[in-house]
Amino acid sequence: MGAANNTSFWGQGILEQKLFFEMTLGSVLKAALIIVVGLLIAKALKRYLLNLSRSTKYVWIINEDTASTLHNLILLVSFIYSVRALGLSFSLGGMDVSNVLTAFFVFYFSYLFAKKSKDYMIMRSSKQRLPEVQLKAKLFYYTLVTLAFFIALNIAGLSGRLSTIIAAAGITGIVLGFSAQTVVANFISGIFMYFDKPLKIGDPVEVAGYSGIVHDIRILSTRIRTWDGLLVRIPNEKLFNSDIKNLQKYPARRVDIVVGIAYKEDAQRAIDVIKKTLDEMPYVLAEPEPMVFVDNLGDSSVNIAVRAWAPSERWFDVRWQIVQKIKEALDREGIEIPFPQRVNWFAEELRVKVEKD
Repeated sequence: MGAANNTSFWGQGILEQKLFFEMTLGSVLKAALIIVVGLLIAKALKRYLLNLSRSTKYVWIINEDTASTLHNLILLVSFIYSVRALGLSFSLGGMDVSNVLTAFFVFYFSYLFAKKSKDYMIMRSSKQRLPEVQLKAKLFYYTLVTLAFFIALNIAGLSGRLSTIIAAAGITGIVLGFSAQTVVANFISGIFMYFDKPLKIGDPVEVAGYSGIVHDIRILSTRIRTWDGLLVRIPNEKLFNSDIKNLQKYPARRVDIVVGIAYKEDAQRAIDVIKKTLDEMPYVLAEPEPMVFVDNLGDSSVNIAVRAWAPSERWFDVRWQIVQKIKEALDREGIEIPFPQRVNWFAEELRVKVEKD
């Protein structure tokens, strides 16, 4: 009876060892297969992207760096899941370590891919299109990083858990109602600004009560360097809803000046002098033709309106030169530019007492 029990126990042990051996062999083969398939896919994808980069116009996104990044990502993910296939899985805080590592690598390589693509896009841009390309590159970068972040959370199994934690903490409504609302509004306004294109980097503008040069355009805000050297950050939502004056949107801009001459002076002679002065200035455009005419009769002077067109990028220089040269020309011709004069009337006769020494 005892011998039969020993034989049965011995047979069960052999069976368990056989099953363990088969399971181990199957796990090893599965792990090896995962690595081999991952290696083949990585090499094939890298070779395909390298060949495509020689013929495509989208070199900023399909290039050698992109091919190497995807190649390394596939190899690392294959290695992680091959280790998992061997049964060597670990958990940390209820989360599978392999999933966490996969999520980390997906996010990290997506970040590298987005950053390198942004740099390529900017480097290959011409100087004329650089401001527009910079905005497009930033939009692509932030969009890809945001998508990669949420994908990584989902791979790690944290998306549902984070939602539960936030809801349990009772701050979901506050986050969505305040922070997210402002961020999303600025983000969407930034996208609309990109397609609307009311301004670009380097443009002189007047917007939201500020005046200066557009220093940078980002997804959530726009930065302006004012004429006195201050940096002003304007949220894109406020910028999108404001009246924007772009001082260099068009190639030519008009200079408007009013010149007052004395009533005793010949108005036509003054007009001729001003027109001659404008004709001699190289940056005053001949077309549209400058206009000089008597605009109104002021309290102390005959006001002559001067309207001349100049290249937008030279507008500030041309304006002060026009004012200076018109003043010099009128002085040479002896045409008086009067100052305000007032006549005071008194209801009663004034008496003046003179004391003698």
